[in-house]
Amino acid sequence: MNYKYEEGIQSERLITRYLTPDDVPAWIEFLKDPECVKFIPNPEAIPPDDYAVYWILTQITSYKQKKYGFQVLLNKVTGELIGQAGLLMQEVDGQPELEVASHIMKQHWGKGYAAEAVKMFKDYGLKHGQAKSIIGLVHRDNIPAQIMAKRAGLEIDKETRWYDLDVFVFRASSL
Repeated sequence: MNYKYEEGIQSERLITRYLTPDDVPAWIEFLKDPECVKFIPNPEAIPPDDYAVYWILTQITSYKQKKYGFQVLLNKVTGELIGQAGLLMQEVDGQPELEVASHIMKQHWGKGYAAEAVKMFKDYGLKHGQAKSIIGLVHRDNIPAQIMAKRAGLEIDKETRWYDLDVFVFRASSL
């Protein structure tokens, strides 16, 4: 694996930057919405305020340890916060995997940002040789996310249990 992970990754409408502690308030609001967190693992059921701090600090630590992490998604024109996306190191069925994932603020659902962000990070990871393939983990009941994964160029590889969730493992291989 050839580690390369920078901020400022761009797609047609999005640009990224690393998360900072200043992003906690926006993430608290996201985590307070039951629809937004329906498929996000939170095994300890941490309250949104604490989970937001934990989440942001975990991403910052991941950057420092060269383990990737979520990045902020910003609208390139307006600078508005759209959500988060990024590459993440995961263990699936006992194997290390590089995952691409996104979380979009509810007011931006249905606008194609999730597929655009996932495709952007998938292509970035494959282009820079981060892994031979990149996965997306999607809860089997999350139909919109399954459709989004396919739009981003990932295909169902298998079904498994991950963090006590039934998920499909979507996969994309070299460009």
